[in-house]
Amino acid sequence: MGRAVGLSDARAALMALAQERGAGKSFCPSEAARRLSADWRPLMPLIRKAAAELQSAGALQATQKGQPVHPERARGPIRLTLASGPARPLP
Repeated sequence: MGRAVGLSDARAALMALAQERGAGKSFCPSEAARRLSADWRPLMPLIRKAAAELQSAGALQATQKGQPVHPERARGPIRLTLASGPARPLP
């Protein structure tokens, strides 16, 4: 039995993907979940929580249809990119 996936694992997977893609390139948060487990769907709330923390820290930016969103409050698909400026509070 493998160890449980934690918040630090989720943050690391998100940042690894963002850095691999580079500035200006986006990715779906589910890509990080898939890196962490074959049974990735149950990890999505954890992944979105990690994305929200990284966005608050100014490391990532979440968007939906090209508009900034909060990763945990947005409904439907979002995209993540490396942040290009200071963190901004979101609705």
